[in-house]
Amino acid sequence: MNDAAHDLHAPHFIGIGGAGMSGLAKILAVRGATVSGSDAKESETVRALRELGATVFVGHAAEHLPAGTSSVVVSSAIRADNPELVAAQERGVPVVHRSDALAALMGGRRALAVAGTHGKTTTTSMLAVSLGELGLEPSYAIGGDLDAPGSNAHHGAGEIFVAEADESDRSFHKYAPEVAIVLNVELDHHANYASMEEIYESFETFVGRIRPGGTLVVSADHEGARELTRRVAGRDGLHVVTVGAAADADVRVLEVAAHGMTSEVTVELGGERLVFTVSVPGRHYAHNAVAALAAGVALGVPAEGLAKALGAYTGVRRRLQLKGEARGVQVIDSYAHHPTEMAADLEAIREAAGAGRVLVVFQPHLFSRTQQLAEEMGAALALADASVVLDIYPAREDPIPGVTAELIIDAARRAGADVRAEHDFAAAPAVLAGLARPGDLVLTMGAGDVTNLGPEILAALADVAPAV
Repeated sequence: MNDAAHDLHAPHFIGIGGAGMSGLAKILAVRGATVSGSDAKESETVRALRELGATVFVGHAAEHLPAGTSSVVVSSAIRADNPELVAAQERGVPVVHRSDALAALMGGRRALAVAGTHGKTTTTSMLAVSLGELGLEPSYAIGGDLDAPGSNAHHGAGEIFVAEADESDRSFHKYAPEVAIVLNVELDHHANYASMEEIYESFETFVGRIRPGGTLVVSADHEGARELTRRVAGRDGLHVVTVGAAADADVRVLEVAAHGMTSEVTVELGGERLVFTVSVPGRHYAHNAVAALAAGVALGVPAEGLAKALGAYTGVRRRLQLKGEARGVQVIDSYAHHPTEMAADLEAIREAAGAGRVLVVFQPHLFSRTQQLAEEMGAALALADASVVLDIYPAREDPIPGVTAELIIDAARRAGADVRAEHDFAAAPAVLAGLARPGDLVLTMGAGDVTNLGPEILAALADVAPAV
């Protein structure tokens, strides 16, 4: 398990329980590497890695770094004073960024990289599932679990490797895919990008990494993606395939018909019409499926078979995932934290709710994102019938003076939303249970630990007497 640039035969992952890191650790373990790592807490993911033979410590300490470590793998979230990182540097152990490790794993495979400000995890998952359904045995690395801990990555016997390509820290510049998808290009990740121009330049660099003769599949509907297409048009050795509802799209979405929690999609591809089912609701997810279809066809997968196989995708954890039902109220979990994602998920759930109301408990993610996009987040929440907004989940950031969830709440009220603040995280389940009526849909929304509230809301609902 050696790589020419990075020795990964005995890697140690700092933060091994994270979505991206755990996937790489899993693939390396299955390929025969001696994997070790550490994480802040015990989790299902950590236990799944141990079952594959990895040695995983809880907590970070210099003594956790094994004597035979060949390299230490880190993500951009690992701080310079992490004791294991400091120990590695003192001992002269090579430090490898997660993106470099993923690039090494993709070496020798037909790589398909999925990029965009949002929708990456869903689209990558759709490809992983559908290509697997067709017996192509792809390898994949995804930023979320499909249906169980450890299902965010797989080492397959086939020649295709599907990977989520993260633009947030420019790490997607490390990959050299045969086919790349760009779903959208929008302003985000304000700690790393000072302007929209910087984001365009970053995506141009990513497109420049596509192998000669390779294909860029890009949205024809999002203005940022169309601008990127204009910027890269005419590059030698690059095939560009546009997808979307726009009249000039190469692969055109003709219709998305909602049927509860599923959608029937009609597309025109190569002069032929295809109709297939996507087993998740909403136009946003249907368009992700069409991008996956176009990318698979660019790799030589027959369109009709792939379209049918896409129907096998039933979702990824935290992407409009049904957590359960109690007292006639369904509770659904959404990872959406950027305004475009929030609006797309709320519109999708609105279609699925029918006559029921859509209630949201939203947890803002990152102070910097809230500072820049509070107005847009508030406008998105106006699409719900009622919203409860929690305090900001800081993740890797320190507080910014004056930046609180009140910025979003004020914006939401200006947009006409019925919204209230809840500063006590533990009190939120009872608040939502008190608001909900039979037939309503409750959405837990955000990239932080708001996902943990789903089971608690269901329990609170079960304890609340039906309204008379």
